[in-house]
Amino acid sequence: MKPSITVITLGVDDLEASLRFYRDGLGFATDGIVGQEFEHGAVVFIDLQPGLRLALWPRKSIAHDTGLALSLPSATEMTLGHNVASKAAVDAVMGQAVVAGAAIVKAAHDTFWGGYSGYFQDPDGHLWEVVWNPAFLPQ
Repeated sequence: MKPSITVITLGVDDLEASLRFYRDGLGFATDGIVGQEFEHGAVVFIDLQPGLRLALWPRKSIAHDTGLALSLPSATEMTLGHNVASKAAVDAVMGQAVVAGAAIVKAAHDTFWGGYSGYFQDPDGHLWEVVWNPAFLPQ
């Protein structure tokens, strides 16, 4: 299988609250909620970078679509890494996330591997790592 990931979908409990967090709080551009005319179709798409989108989709809709039982979410299932160009940018993004309503899980700090990072959780508990990695700088 050749990797070709184009959408990362986060299951959310309150689509409107998640939209406000990502659009209004973090400033992510989106057309808002689309697909409301379909049962289990309401979703938010956010362009992250060329060829990659973040989707916010109700957990109940994911359960319905997959046929899996709705289960309790776990924050430690995965993290999303947001790489920035400097330590100051890590601090700025972490601050913006707090203002948007995120919970800081681990304050920004120097890491054992030579970088600088911190973790926050969105309203549904999804973990974001904001990281400056001198070996993996963003374009």
